[in-house]
Amino acid sequence: MNTGIKKVYGYLARFETATALYKAAAKVRDKGFKKWDSYSSFPIHGMDDAMGLGRSKLPFFVFFGGAAGLFTAIALQFGTQVYLYPTVVQAKPANLFTIPAYFPVMFELTVLLSAFTTLFGMLALSQLPRFNHPLFESKQFARATDDGFFIAIEARDPRFNREQTKEFLEEIGGTDVELVEEQL
Repeated sequence: MNTGIKKVYGYLARFETATALYKAAAKVRDKGFKKWDSYSSFPIHGMDDAMGLGRSKLPFFVFFGGAAGLFTAIALQFGTQVYLYPTVVQAKPANLFTIPAYFPVMFELTVLLSAFTTLFGMLALSQLPRFNHPLFESKQFARATDDGFFIAIEARDPRFNREQTKEFLEEIGGTDVELVEEQL
């Protein structure tokens, strides 16, 4: 639903080379901005460090997803085969010593729930799905997939100031600094 009302998303600045983008990212990080991102058509080695990004939280979630799968398998197998419906096959005991028989299911549920946690955790941490992004309205942003190098600083950043942020992007070498607005 297009209401015709626009809200400032932030500023988009273009940089000439990957090196210029890398150096600019370090300056944006040092200035204290938190809600910003860099865009290029290929990965730039060390950009995570230049942006000040820490380790992802995803492995933490995946560990607990895998642990949930493991404990679910243990509960299902021991609960049904040992406690609810004790099954004696060829006089073999139905207790903790028969755990090797349960390894395949324990392994598979651990992998399955780890995989689901990886997929849905990645989508949640990336704030996806988002079917339209305000940067797509910028004509110059289409170059990000070809030969463009960009930094976008969002208006929701606490340090964002309409005039000072634009001046800062120009000072660090940004060209074609553009105010990006999103439709509400």
